[in-house]
Amino acid sequence: MPLHIREAKPGDFDLLWRIDQECFAPGISYSRDELRHYMARRGAFTLVAEQPAAHRSVPPSGRRGRKPAQPVSRIVGFTVVQRHPRGLGHVITIDVVPQARRSGVGSLLMEAAEERLRAQGCASVFLETAVDNQPALTFYKRHGYFVLKTIPRYYQDRIDALLLGKRLK
Repeated sequence: MPLHIREAKPGDFDLLWRIDQECFAPGISYSRDELRHYMARRGAFTLVAEQPAAHRSVPPSGRRGRKPAQPVSRIVGFTVVQRHPRGLGHVITIDVVPQARRSGVGSLLMEAAEERLRAQGCASVFLETAVDNQPALTFYKRHGYFVLKTIPRYYQDRIDALLLGKRLK
């Protein structure tokens, strides 16, 4: 599936929040306020993976007939990443819609985020994932992340998380 990675735009927010709701269970997915907060933090950036625009006819508002074909693109994933002082990056979330998983979307997002962190002078990056999220653990290990420690009761004050890290330089 051909993809384009770009910066998130303010108008993307509602869709990104809905994708996060689809990707994670209630209580683990972010509330609107939480996601907005993480995206707006100092040093944070949000990248989206978008399928190229397909042309489709769009009905004009209030008139019969159809407008000529207009490009319509589709966001299939995103990541929110924060650059911390002293050369450390943090992948806050990486979300891929279920129908686009195992097609390279997550890898493209991760590679783009890591490249941006390198360009910003980060020497390493870390992230958290639930100890029972085997697909995520497999994905992160395939991308060179290793377990640093277990964080007790990280999710919903009852599910342990693994802190994973990777050197970027």
